[in-house]
Amino acid sequence: MKILRAGTLIDGTGAPPVRDAAVVINNGRIEAVTTAGPSTGGPPDAEVIDASRFTVLPGLIDCHDHLAFHGYELVRRWGLDEPPSTRHLRTARVASQVLASGYTAVRDAGGLDAGFRLAIQEGLIPGPRLVLSLQIISPIGGIGDRVSPSGHGSPFAHDPSLPPSVADGIEGVRTTVRTMVRAGADVIKCATTGGASSRAGHGPKDRAFTLDEMRALVDEAHALGRRVMCHAVGGPGLRVAIEAGVDSIEHGYYLDEDPDLIPMMAERSVFFVPTLTVYEYHRDSTAPHVRERARALRAHHLDSVSRALAAGVKVVAGTDAGGHGHPNNALELEHLVAAGMTPMHALQAATSLAAACLGLEQEIGTIEKGKWADLVVVEGDPLRDIRVLQDARRIKRVIKGSRVATPSTASRPSARRSSSRRTSRARASSAGRSNSSTRTPAPIPRRRCARRRSSSRRTASNSSRGRSSPPRRWPSPPSAPSGR
Repeated sequence: MKILRAGTLIDGTGAPPVRDAAVVINNGRIEAVTTAGPSTGGPPDAEVIDASRFTVLPGLIDCHDHLAFHGYELVRRWGLDEPPSTRHLRTARVASQVLASGYTAVRDAGGLDAGFRLAIQEGLIPGPRLVLSLQIISPIGGIGDRVSPSGHGSPFAHDPSLPPSVADGIEGVRTTVRTMVRAGADVIKCATTGGASSRAGHGPKDRAFTLDEMRALVDEAHALGRRVMCHAVGGPGLRVAIEAGVDSIEHGYYLDEDPDLIPMMAERSVFFVPTLTVYEYHRDSTAPHVRERARALRAHHLDSVSRALAAGVKVVAGTDAGGHGHPNNALELEHLVAAGMTPMHALQAATSLAAACLGLEQEIGTIEKGKWADLVVVEGDPLRDIRVLQDARRIKRVIKGSRVATPSTASRPSARRSSSRRTSRARASSAGRSNSSTRTPAPIPRRRCARRRSSSRRTASNSSRGRSSPPRRWPSPPSAPSGR
């Protein structure tokens, strides 16, 4: 048993912060949340983690990442630049660094096979909880069609752990969905439009699947108990995705152009993952067509987020990292605040709302009794300055169930270009936040509880909040192509 004493507790539900709280952890799950002050006791053999000078949050969640992507270049996308073993170890390092930065769950939007989920569950490598899509399903010519500009396909045979994802026709999409599920997909990823970094001639408003194809894809995925996350940027393909019944819209930059779409999303409880971070990079792309597209959609992007928030659409955090490198995932929260969210709402977008987007709201996302003890201890107040979550020196401890990750100040894999210009844009829009000191205090002390104390306790509310979808359950931990 562990008892974590928090100076300030932000539970992820949107409730005000609580001072001098204690989180009791047993077998990797939260047994109780109390507000009895610093005198809270426990069993004599309980491990006490003193975080009384820090803020404790739920583990953060990224709803759209590509942990196994390491560049947009063709040689990287086809795996020509290094042996597969090197690439896998590079991906494992990214997973470890993502966890150490406070992200305890990631929905991977393509490129990562089920072996990584198994390796993390067995404790072979450290990493976040994974919700995997494996590959991006699209028709011929879509963003999942891995063809070179010359028209040649990859010279390598397909990896059975990452099945072919090009599908045409109603039967084709049904078969491909079944194949993804067989290979271990937790969620189905598809694309109904091109993207900013797609090949020239297949842009953000160019449609991919027909409505009948998408309805068949969604129907098959839901019949197999899988949600559908859909890359849809604008034009007719964006409407097709929403009308077909997908569970989340990824990107959605031109939602503002069709007045029907945002109300439809709100009515149908479709999540919106705007992935603001990736387009900060696309606007500085070396490819002229990518740069032009990204700059043209900027105003629409921000307007779509603003309208979605006003309409009550559930907007959640996702970086779409990978092709441009793997910057700190919390950079997305800074961009969400700059786009109009309050810091508290941005935290929910990466905790409780994100968990609901993944269908895991009964398991993770808030600090409540019965959920996995996924927790982050941070120096500073993210409600005053959301940027503290990007500073590795301020992440003091990360707990994922029964395991404790050791935060590292090692640098993240760099993007192709410096992010200083990009982050400065968001920071210029986020006025009123304090500049906290970067001084690193001593590590959090741990000790054993010397004796039971009989102080009174007031148990924090663990009441169930509205949850509309059936949850997925995580197994108990063991004992020991681009075109966005």
